Amino acid sequence: MQHSAVPELAHTHTRPIHWVATAAALAGVVAASGFLQPDKATAAQHGIEAKSAPAATTPPDPARADFPLDCGPAKVLIQKKASGDLDGDGLPEMVAVVRCDAGSGTPPSGVYVLTASGGTSKPRVVATLVDPEDRLSVQDFAVRDAAVTATLLGYSSPDVPSCCPDVNESAKWQWKNGAFVRSTPPAARSM
Repeated sequence: MQHSAVPELAHTHTRPIHWVATAAALAGVVAASGFLQPDKATAAQHGIEAKSAPAATTPPDPARADFPLDCGPAKVLIQKKASGDLDGDGLPEMVAVVRCDAGSGTPPSGVYVLTASGGTSKPRVVATLVDPEDRLSVQDFAVRDAAVTATLLGYSSPDVPSCCPDVNESAKWQWKNGAFVRSTPPAARSM
């Protein structure tokens, strides 16, 4: 066996102080990395991946929207709301069932689709599915599988009192060719 001409080096034998120094250095690196974070990602997805990517935003808040509903001195009442990606763009829309808070009777409902207004927090109405002028009330309501469904209560003639709707119909709306198209799902019926 050949012996080295170089005397033994101090760092070839570990001592407790070496372990303490290594642990302190590692702790310093970990602590410093907590303060240094990368910038937020700004890349946008395109193509097929964009359509399947989960929505990164929250749906619009209907309480902040201006609905095309004239309630006079009464307040606008949001009865029901549900959200979903209705047009396939990867961003959620909000659907709101709204009526005037009349206190009594059966005021007609409006069903509105809201979207986030580019860059502002105030949502805007982009579609009216049920207009309050049609004198319909919404009983059941859901947003499922990119479709809006509702049970609508209405009147067979102007002579029917507003307290007692006598027509019951089911409706379904889906986004097709740039607009919401209404259809009647199976099992529609009259009262």
